[in-house]
Amino acid sequence: MDAQLSLPTDGVAEMGWRPAQPEPSPHAGHRERLRDRAEAGGLTALPDYELLELYLFRSIPRGDVKPTAKALLARFGSLEAALGASIAELMTVKGVGRGVATDLKLLQEATLRIGRQTVRKRTVISSWNALLAYVRVALANEPREQFRVLFLDKKNQLIADEIQNQGTVDHAPVYPREVMRRALELSASNLILVHNHPSGDPTPSGADIDMTRQIVDAGRTLKIGVHDHLVVGREGVASFKALGLF
Repeated sequence: MDAQLSLPTDGVAEMGWRPAQPEPSPHAGHRERLRDRAEAGGLTALPDYELLELYLFRSIPRGDVKPTAKALLARFGSLEAALGASIAELMTVKGVGRGVATDLKLLQEATLRIGRQTVRKRTVISSWNALLAYVRVALANEPREQFRVLFLDKKNQLIADEIQNQGTVDHAPVYPREVMRRALELSASNLILVHNHPSGDPTPSGADIDMTRQIVDAGRTLKIGVHDHLVVGREGVASFKALGLF
């Protein structure tokens, strides 16, 4: 039987061979310092681009993500607008591939679901600020006009938040009969109408006012109330009720 050659466990090391080690990232120090600052001062103390950097660390495990974070904010104008952009729009930014774009959309969807749950747990009327925050996240940066209806029960708790129609950059057709039909299906007692202005200016148009009056009139015959109509734009949220429009 041939003798078998065996080496001591440290024989390889004694012969001068070492397993290859990954090269340390030149940006690892910056990442650790940013994490340390976040832990020491809290995330609320970070500017938007650094908050975005921290999130991008998970999507882009190596390299400098600061230029990508700043490019996203420069391209879309704000963190809110960046998260509201479509995957295709996000991918126009240097350093943002499909995986990074999808991760950013996941963050927006998580924010939407948290906001919706907050509104759902309480009567909508008593959580008005939470509702305004929710509709801003949902609609302020939509590139096309979208008409939604929040269906409420007798206690003004949210039954459903549904998109009734999507249109072009300046028009989404609305049919009062369809709104009321859906309200009856859900046994809703009250409604809050919501739509966005992609132009950014939430000021209600004449067409918005006419359409709202038609829905209010249709609901009156069915004893379904309309609490408000909110128009959402990047510049804010306009309330028909606060403006005295009905």
